[in-house]
Amino acid sequence: MVNIEGDLHMTSGEGEGSYAKYSRRQTIVIDETKPVIEKAIIEVYKAILPQTMVIADLGCSAGPNTMFFMSNVINIIADHCSKLDEHDPIELQFFLNDLPGNDFNQLFRSLEKIKTSTTMYHKGDSLPSYYISGLPKSYYSRLFPRQSVPVGLEAGGKSLSNMDNIYISSTTTPLVVKLFQEQFRKDFSLFLKLRHEELVNDGHMVLIFFGRKDEDVYNGSLSHILGCVAKSLESLVCKGLVNKEKLESFNLPVYGPSDDEVMEIVMESHMFDLVHMKLFEANWDPYDDSVDDVVHDIANSSQNITMGIRSVLESLIASHFGESILDVLFQEFRPLVAQHLEREKTKYAVIVMSLKKI
Repeated sequence: MVNIEGDLHMTSGEGEGSYAKYSRRQTIVIDETKPVIEKAIIEVYKAILPQTMVIADLGCSAGPNTMFFMSNVINIIADHCSKLDEHDPIELQFFLNDLPGNDFNQLFRSLEKIKTSTTMYHKGDSLPSYYISGLPKSYYSRLFPRQSVPVGLEAGGKSLSNMDNIYISSTTTPLVVKLFQEQFRKDFSLFLKLRHEELVNDGHMVLIFFGRKDEDVYNGSLSHILGCVAKSLESLVCKGLVNKEKLESFNLPVYGPSDDEVMEIVMESHMFDLVHMKLFEANWDPYDDSVDDVVHDIANSSQNITMGIRSVLESLIASHFGESILDVLFQEFRPLVAQHLEREKTKYAVIVMSLKKI
């Protein structure tokens, strides 16, 4: 069974293969969703008029994206206060949350650049004071005081086999698919309940996560790319480098829901109003900004995708199978991605939603 809190974290550091180097796709997603975040911030500011506004980045990881997000927030508040001619802007308290294995040291080193970026943007204008705290803990537990701001596939205690799959594929049984869906519903419902307890009245929450464009659960983009990881692991089984029973007991703690599934859970919670919801697509290759359906450099794109996936999954795979297989595993993975890109240019489906506490 995967130990999420103990084993899951992005690959640390700033060198080749690190999450910081291969998180450009997340940067583009943050930029794409900036208008939603800006609207939520301004609405909270108007409704609450707080002396201190608390902002939490849940699942912050490490690298430049956290700084990018925080700079955006500071600039939004500074611009709004400037338009209102408020010379004594509110103070900002940032909480940066991720699992204990996250590279918080690297994260806090990168935050030194915030002051430079925000000062350059405003060219001497008054900026709100801000304070930053780290919060190493799973967000499937309570993180904050009230109103201050998946496990393995098992049924009845008996593990259900997903064969050699590590996620949902064409050979995954309907029963196992249902377990993935039920685990997501349970986790997301708990997440909403916990955040509802922590948010102030009229507080807003913007969520950004991978989803599924197609209502067919077997046809999500995560199924395609994680299917390549599964085939790579199968190849290592055939070579005697991975134990088959080890593979059969490994299921990734992830699920890509459709927007309808997400909306249904939010509505059933009776805890939040859905202010905004949008699904957009992002290329697998974080360095491919083209909008067409053609992969112009398969060799380069397959390498970028491989390094990006490795930076996310490396810790979980190493914990379950051992570090010794990592290099050979992703050597197997890259040509499978290249073959897929020759057939089609698949994109991630990204769901962004803005919720207001009822």
